Amino acid sequence: MLALLSAIQHELEISMAAKKAKSKGTSRRGGSKLSGAEKAAYSEIKQGVKHLEKSIGEITKGLRKTEKAIEADARARIRALRVEARTQLGVLKSKRSEVKSQLKKVSAAAEGSWQEIKHSADALLADARATATSVIDRLRAAITR
Repeated sequence: MLALLSAIQHELEISMAAKKAKSKGTSRRGGSKLSGAEKAAYSEIKQGVKHLEKSIGEITKGLRKTEKAIEADARARIRALRVEARTQLGVLKSKRSEVKSQLKKVSAAAEGSWQEIKHSADALLADARATATSVIDRLRAAITR
């Protein structure tokens, strides 16, 4: 496509040079003028080049607009992910403090029965781990979208 455009532009430059030369009294074709068909073909080519230039400009403008929209969308998604991550981090921190307080209560109540303490702590930690895994999975899924 670019090669065709380049060839058309080259032909236009040659034709424009010939036109300038005619106006100075000399011609590239040995003094003969362009026929009606040649003038029409030249005019069509010139119009085609103008249309191609306009299309290239519109495509470039559209690409810039699309790129800006994609960037804005990405920034919005990043902000939303940060908010969600902060929220989930707060949930995990509250789970951690809950586990700590439960561990203190269980250890005080068990009075040396470490099997019960370990069982309660394992259950609480498993719940916290499941929550953390869920958060990580959701963030990874959001990132890969």
